[in-house]
Amino acid sequence: MTDLADSTASAAVATSPVREPLLKVEGLTKHFPVRSGAFGAKQFVRAVENVSFDVRPGESLGLVGESGCGKTTTGRMLVRLLESTSGKITFQGEDITHTKGNQLRKLRQDIQIIFQDPYASLNPRHTVGKIVAMPLQVNNINPPGGVKKRVQELLDTVGLNPEHYNRYPHEFSGGQRQRIGIARALALKPKLIVADEPVSALDVSIQAQVVNLLRQLQKDLGLSFVFIAHDLAVVRHFCERVAVMYLGRMVEIGTREQIYERPSHPYTRALLSAVPDVTKLGAAGRIKLEGDVPSPLNPPTGCVFHTRCWKAQEKCSAEAPKLVATVDGSTAACHFPETGKLV
Repeated sequence: MTDLADSTASAAVATSPVREPLLKVEGLTKHFPVRSGAFGAKQFVRAVENVSFDVRPGESLGLVGESGCGKTTTGRMLVRLLESTSGKITFQGEDITHTKGNQLRKLRQDIQIIFQDPYASLNPRHTVGKIVAMPLQVNNINPPGGVKKRVQELLDTVGLNPEHYNRYPHEFSGGQRQRIGIARALALKPKLIVADEPVSALDVSIQAQVVNLLRQLQKDLGLSFVFIAHDLAVVRHFCERVAVMYLGRMVEIGTREQIYERPSHPYTRALLSAVPDVTKLGAAGRIKLEGDVPSPLNPPTGCVFHTRCWKAQEKCSAEAPKLVATVDGSTAACHFPETGKLV
């Protein structure tokens, strides 16, 4: 992955005018009910709790954090595959939080998702042509030249042979299958794509190819992305802004430079310190968090990170911090934020 692409993207962000959000999320929450024992009382897994962020036209927002932090649940609520418990999702100025029926069908022409597993997300009984054509058929769209021509154009756009229209998913490699999923997501000409760990199931040797394809598509088609990932190097390469989640909460949001060079939340620093190639921290700079991630069934009071934080004080267990601007430019939910650049 080249530094030239990074510098070009950074320059474009620096010189572009302030854009109104395409997507705005306010206080988004998702609780899953569970029961303890055969006759136990109902409890709730607090998968996502009071998450807020926005995405502007043509922008890529990275959503990062440990496994189980609520990234995928958040992404599925954005495309309305999951119903939120509370909160508000606004797309192009309209409240889509509880959109249903025909309105939801129309909405999904503008918001699409790329799934993590290219093996599980494609129906093995359908040909590639049928898979990519499905969104067009469901929405009764007959493009100029016909559906087959449109599907073959999409296959060519994502780097596949249009003549493979009648092949089945098992005849393709993992990277090619993910390209098929990308073609399907592009079929309705969306404005926003939620990419849920789009390269984590692929070989390292082809991850860069798929990420570069997504970047080129973003440039050519003016797409916006919510890019969900745990690979911080991929997020740094692809996203202009980054949002960090921990135990279902948003703990820090900032530009790529703010998050990777001057992170304010202790959890963000610990997360980056585990990836020396990204942060340039040596082995001596590794931050080892004590204990395990608390259960979302019974999250800690106050700041959810205080049970593992080396800076925690009495205030941290008593009062939940709010997302506020820090001296280093990002927005962090911490009573005692870190300052200064990583070394």
